[in-house]
Amino acid sequence: MKISLILADDHPALITGVTYQLAEFHTISIVGTARNSTEIFDLLAQSQCDILVTDYIMPGGEFGDGMTMLSFLRRRYPDLKIIVFTTIENGGIVAEMVKVGVRAVLSKVDAIGHLISAIHAVHADATYFSPKLRAALNDRPAAQTEPVPRLTRRETEVVRLYVSGVSINEIAEQFKRSKQTISSQKASAMRKLGVDRDVELFRFAYEMGLLAEGGSPAPENGAVALAAMPG
Repeated sequence: MKISLILADDHPALITGVTYQLAEFHTISIVGTARNSTEIFDLLAQSQCDILVTDYIMPGGEFGDGMTMLSFLRRRYPDLKIIVFTTIENGGIVAEMVKVGVRAVLSKVDAIGHLISAIHAVHADATYFSPKLRAALNDRPAAQTEPVPRLTRRETEVVRLYVSGVSINEIAEQFKRSKQTISSQKASAMRKLGVDRDVELFRFAYEMGLLAEGGSPAPENGAVALAAMPG
């Protein structure tokens, strides 16, 4: 019996490469690919799927990304097995994924063989963490076991755009809000994250994989859980 799989990532080249690699394994059948959370939920509504392999940061979808998307997936599809395939190496974020029921977390810098192993392990009701992520979990500072700061969806999008080079004025125009409102949302996000300077915000965003490539606005409802920046 083949393992039915949905592959989600906002980088077409990665989708193409992973699809090519998985095609060699007759135990795996890719039933669809998605670029954001909207396409993921559309596919899940139409196709039988055993496992979802998804990126963590995929802006622009109706259901957000990151922890917001993963939590919603768990509520809507409690039996779906989820593998997160990401560039994030922060132990706090990985721990949060595990809390919402993610069965495997893989780093994109690890060999593709780890993804193959994770798919088969998760299908057999086991968990799997690639070496890069196991090290991140083991090295996680004790402080990261504390409650994770929560940013609203809009605060997350403001940070994502700002660190990607979009000015406060341009963000205000994109969201059809005043410059003062956007500045307040940026300040609120920095306060929650415990950072005082833009350079610290840039460091945090880089470590969390929040650097945007186009920065589509996301709905304002919901919240995004993010780990505090390591010291």
